[in-house]
Amino acid sequence: MTAGEFQHIAATIPAEPGIYKYFDESDKLLYVGKAKHLRKRVSSYFTKTFTSYKTHELVQRIARIEFMIVNSEQDAFLLENTLIKQFQPRYNINLKDDKTYPFIVIKKEPFPRVFLTRKKITDGSEYLGPFTSVKKVSELLEFIRQTIPLRNCSLNLTDNNIKKGKFKVCLEYHLGNCKGPCEGLQTLENYDEDLAQLKNLLRGNLAQVIRHFKEQMKTYVASLAFEKAELINQKIEYLKNYQFRSVVANARAGNMDVFSILKEKDIAYVNFLMIRNGAIIQTETTKVETHLDESPEEILLFSIARLRATFGSDATEIVVPFVIEYPQSEIKISVPKGGDRKKLLELSEKNVRHYIEELKNKERLQLNSTKPDKRMMLERLQLDLQLKELPVHIECFDNSNFQGSYPVSAMVCFRNGEPSKKDYRHFNVKTVKGINDFATMKEAVLRRYKRLKEEEQPFPQLVIIDGGKGQLSAAIEAVQELTIQGQFTLIGLAKNEEELFFAGDSASLKLPYTSESLKFIRRVRDEVHRFGIAFHRQKRSKGTFKNELEDIPGIGKTIAGLLLKEFRSVNNIRETIRQGKGAIEIGKIIGISKAKLVVSYFMNDTEGGTKKMGPE
Repeated sequence: MTAGEFQHIAATIPAEPGIYKYFDESDKLLYVGKAKHLRKRVSSYFTKTFTSYKTHELVQRIARIEFMIVNSEQDAFLLENTLIKQFQPRYNINLKDDKTYPFIVIKKEPFPRVFLTRKKITDGSEYLGPFTSVKKVSELLEFIRQTIPLRNCSLNLTDNNIKKGKFKVCLEYHLGNCKGPCEGLQTLENYDEDLAQLKNLLRGNLAQVIRHFKEQMKTYVASLAFEKAELINQKIEYLKNYQFRSVVANARAGNMDVFSILKEKDIAYVNFLMIRNGAIIQTETTKVETHLDESPEEILLFSIARLRATFGSDATEIVVPFVIEYPQSEIKISVPKGGDRKKLLELSEKNVRHYIEELKNKERLQLNSTKPDKRMMLERLQLDLQLKELPVHIECFDNSNFQGSYPVSAMVCFRNGEPSKKDYRHFNVKTVKGINDFATMKEAVLRRYKRLKEEEQPFPQLVIIDGGKGQLSAAIEAVQELTIQGQFTLIGLAKNEEELFFAGDSASLKLPYTSESLKFIRRVRDEVHRFGIAFHRQKRSKGTFKNELEDIPGIGKTIAGLLLKEFRSVNNIRETIRQGKGAIEIGKIIGISKAKLVVSYFMNDTEGGTKKMGPE
């Protein structure tokens, strides 16, 4: 959309708070934004001269704009965050928070069990968390077990079952870890009281739990139950020690969320500390990808909303390193100059720096490789293939079909000489009708590198096409259409003699059969075969592919299955009919009337019919 085109719709844009959505020509959502004043904000995209190439590119791609008016800036802020999380538009900030966090669940059942889970389902149970570390949650559950006696069995403790005396107390009861609700030795009201203390503990409110136990201890002392009072006293001391280990600030500081940020080029890192009663009960550092040169203030504001929602924070104070315009007026924004809040902010910043250093250490280990032989092998491959760069990133493509039908393509990725399975891709053929190995290869290569180009992701140094000159030529056409010639070296691997073809060369390269470079290329080739076949088999098992026999009028899935079970393949059926035995052999399995339908179908095929081969 040009500035001139925009002027025709400018007056129709609401002068109110809301969110705006940009779509491209194919109606794909590009960007979601919020605004106090929609007309002013959207107009700024078409009247400013942007220094950022990415912002300029976004504006060039806009074909359609949608608006949604809301009642306040706060509503716009919350709605923007929800839509970005749901649709993940290409040009919006991308918070890498796709991890599965553990929860502590209080199961909806009589005398609820309490345990760790990663699956949050709508079954009426109460989920506390999420938490950032399974290890920490396990330690917390063990601490709870030592202080609050709750059952850990899976018995169905309905009132009827307990009254019938179906259960007997176990060792946990005799150890003092359970009060024996299975035999009716603990009431549901008493169990719920213990659950309430568990929730206090998880929220960091240890003082409330300690007060509860002190009241219990006084009751036992008054009734001269000194042994029970001593057990309670031990739990109080245990809680005090735990509190001492946890507190990092003044316990009177209350509840707050602390955030810090460090930005490096297009990547930002945000740390979150959840403080409750002066104790850190949650901590998380996350990586944020930016796309339009967003300011640290914009990134931090977005991250705060997302992280607070993820971890269910209800703190009314947020501590940050600089002033931000947080739209929720009931939330206090603090930029501390000293004191406990400043110490917590410095601790958060320390966590960010440590996280970045850890990432860089991992990258250095990957680049240098802990195994010298891997790097030596890649250096040898670079020399043998005369590559401009060390091929630390290699991709390989292969096509797969089943008995001449149902084509799919697969791509595997190797980084630093090892498979990078998270980067593997498979392609359902979309634009090719029938079986055309060359066109199928072109489509796969085109789709892969079009995406990398659009997302400005780095290209591999070496791309291997499993096939001879024909498949290589098809891949070259895709590269030329994308105008990315010279971005990487493209080679074809002939299947029979394992000779290598380079783009533009008429003669092939034949490496010694025992060379390390050829052995590695074979390994990559075998891996793409395995991955492609596994994908194909998976699709067949799910019934994604339709059996060719089902195209015959009057032949359903069951009949087609009986024929394939007997003849093993469609080609075998076709050959049986060609030999003149079809009606008899097939009739034995599915009856003469159905057999005539099958024979007639394949006879038309052999006589030059135009039967479709596989799905289009």
